[in-house]
Amino acid sequence: MDYFPLFARLTGTSCLVAGGGQVGLRKVCQLLRAGAAVEVVATSFIPELEALAADNQVRLRHEPFDSSAIADHVLIIAATDDPAVNTEIAKAAVAAKRFCNVVDDRKLSTAIVPAVVDRSPLLVAVSTGGESPVLATRVRQQIENLLPHSIARLVHFAGEWRATVKQHFMDSASRRHFWQDMLAGPLAQDVLAGNLDRATETMRRSLAGSPPVHGEAWIVGAGPGDPELLTLKAVRLLGAADVVLYDRLVSAKILEYARRDAELIPVGKQGRKESISQQQINDLLVQFVQEGKRVCRLKGGDPFIFGRGGEETEALEAAGLSWQVVPGITAAGGCAAAAGVPLTHRGVARSVVFATAHTSDDAEPHWETLGRDGQTVVFYMGLDRLEAICTNMLAAGRRHGLPALLIANGTTGQQRCIRGTLTTLAKRVKEADVAGPGLVIVGEVVTLAVDHLATELADELSDERAADNWLPAAAGNRR
Repeated sequence: MDYFPLFARLTGTSCLVAGGGQVGLRKVCQLLRAGAAVEVVATSFIPELEALAADNQVRLRHEPFDSSAIADHVLIIAATDDPAVNTEIAKAAVAAKRFCNVVDDRKLSTAIVPAVVDRSPLLVAVSTGGESPVLATRVRQQIENLLPHSIARLVHFAGEWRATVKQHFMDSASRRHFWQDMLAGPLAQDVLAGNLDRATETMRRSLAGSPPVHGEAWIVGAGPGDPELLTLKAVRLLGAADVVLYDRLVSAKILEYARRDAELIPVGKQGRKESISQQQINDLLVQFVQEGKRVCRLKGGDPFIFGRGGEETEALEAAGLSWQVVPGITAAGGCAAAAGVPLTHRGVARSVVFATAHTSDDAEPHWETLGRDGQTVVFYMGLDRLEAICTNMLAAGRRHGLPALLIANGTTGQQRCIRGTLTTLAKRVKEADVAGPGLVIVGEVVTLAVDHLATELADELSDERAADNWLPAAAGNRR
């Protein structure tokens, strides 16, 4: 270990920054956030530093650096744009036995400022020993994604109970085990969610030897397929769940975010094939939550957009159980973006309609509404009914040459896009032998995709539009 990691309390402590430019300003702001008393030495200063001095937040010394500037400062930061001056500062700091950080020069530095995740009072510092500051920043960003901002609330809660727990458990091992159980269980989730009254009750009853059982259901959107499109909250709750009820379209990579000891139960439905019923899923949710378990109901896309999430929350509410919904990126938005297709576009499509190609009662969509001009129509679960979709859209008045696109396995490594028109798409998809979940987009916006998609359609569309012009008006084709 080349460096000893250390958090220093700098409140009221004198620190010196040499350099009056943007780099110096950045270091000054970092020190001020830590409560340090900052002095800046330079021959000139940018307006932002002068404004800080006018507000009595820093002291400015308008002079070149010399060793006397070190005085009683505990930490020295060299942030000038002159390597010779930075070297002089480093040598003077070493002679005075003070820690010195020379920006972007680890060889001259006796202290390195790490990349910091600030969830005060929780701080996480990341350093590569000056080898690669950009990599340290990248790691910091990844850690930030894992730590909810509300974790500060959990730190404060634990701090408030620390003395009480210490009095209750005389040996350190028992205290450690108790805290491990509390911070890995529902108490932590309650604190993070702001349910402090329930967390306090859990704490009191746990110390009394009879911890309460609080189950909860989380109806979580898993997004369109790509694991990186999960929300941060979805990842956190998935990792905290005791039971995960997951749909068929949820990938194994997404399930890797679940706890290793969580019970994973597939409850996916597939078209008109025999599978678990929605009522059975509702019953499982209620059963597990009543048993005091934390249940993650993981659904593809967004739970409230053709996800039947509302039926599940109704069942939980009727049973008087606790639940919350975590939205996900719906398939229409995720898949269209992955294919480079804007769903709305000024002058082309002023509205977008989401429709399902499958209903539990075999009812048909309102085709006349879907056949209106100036809108984009997105059909969920459209692969099996593609021919019917195209036929009915034509019957509703949409022209034969209207662009249409099928996206299968959208946002994943197996994504396939088949392009055509209402006249040709069904045949093209059949010839391509496409499998997997499919989303159908109908509208002029399909031609606005990235250039290589639009160019592929150009000749076909111009030919079909010319043919449309020869169709009699009685055919109902709109121009």
